[in-house]
Amino acid sequence: MKLLIINPGGTSTKIAVFEDDQELFKASIDHTAEELKPYPHVFDEFEYRKNLIVKTVEEAGYSISDFGCVAGRGGLCRPVEGGTYAVNDRMIEDFRNAVCGEHASNLGAVIAKSIGDEIGVPSFIVDPVAVDEMMDKARITGLAELERPAWFHALNHKAVARSIAGKIGKKYEDCNFIVAHLGSGISICAHKKGKMVDGSGGRTNGPFSPERCGSLPTYPLVQLCYSGKYTESEMVDKISKFAGMYDFLGTKDSREIEKRIEEGDEKAALVYDAFIYETAKEICSYIPAFDEPVDRIIVTGGIAHSKKVTSELQRMTQNVAPMEVVAGEYEMIALALGALRVMNGEEPAREYK
Repeated sequence: MKLLIINPGGTSTKIAVFEDDQELFKASIDHTAEELKPYPHVFDEFEYRKNLIVKTVEEAGYSISDFGCVAGRGGLCRPVEGGTYAVNDRMIEDFRNAVCGEHASNLGAVIAKSIGDEIGVPSFIVDPVAVDEMMDKARITGLAELERPAWFHALNHKAVARSIAGKIGKKYEDCNFIVAHLGSGISICAHKKGKMVDGSGGRTNGPFSPERCGSLPTYPLVQLCYSGKYTESEMVDKISKFAGMYDFLGTKDSREIEKRIEEGDEKAALVYDAFIYETAKEICSYIPAFDEPVDRIIVTGGIAHSKKVTSELQRMTQNVAPMEVVAGEYEMIALALGALRVMNGEEPAREYK
């Protein structure tokens, strides 16, 4: 069975064609600021992006009618458990109204359903960003008005966790993992018997990333917010786009930072060491989430390609569990495998309510 996989991002739309679990074709369609300018809201880009997807697929020699199902990246929907969800009208309306925020990934489900309905096949999303399986006690903060959010890289987290579970001869639902996704954003989560029961993300807590702030000292942050130097929107951009390594070193590229370190840049070395240390400390902080030993620590994402980072993390966390490195991101294959599990009858499609 052929599957069409759709993954919209802020400045591009990634697509792939799979024959079962084998990738036959992939492409990344870039969108310039000028091309997106006529669309004031993400949902307004629907027809523009859909037409480009269909054109690209057909130019690659495939017919839209070839596909047995369509899977799109899940966006900012209401909190859900992990799994594969059939795209329904309620989900489309939530994305249309941006009930949990605007993001290009909101279009994944919308385009998938539109194409699927046209050719009479199912459409799905898999492990969207909104996956929320956190323990109640993990949500509590020191202020009753605030709770810790569950905004993680769930799609990649669960994909690599399932892969490593298979590698060690177990089911994901029988394993205890600590997974660290290290990219432009960072999320580190405790996976307990198939659920992401606790975790951190780089806009609110955890280690800083190439562009996000991670945890910050509360009192100085309040003072900075009320200093008059920044508006609210500027402050949001500061902590989510221009913080972390970029704020210290003027670059978001970890490869460039490592090159600077090799050339003797002491400031770059200090900032990078702090990043690795904070990441290791965050990984170790999730030991209390488990009642049994941790099977593996899994490090994934783009920064996991760095031998410097992974070797240091392994040294610092060796007393917790053995480490597995799954460098890169596996969003497209994760979407395909999630859809296949439903199409092959291995698990039921979940209903979005």
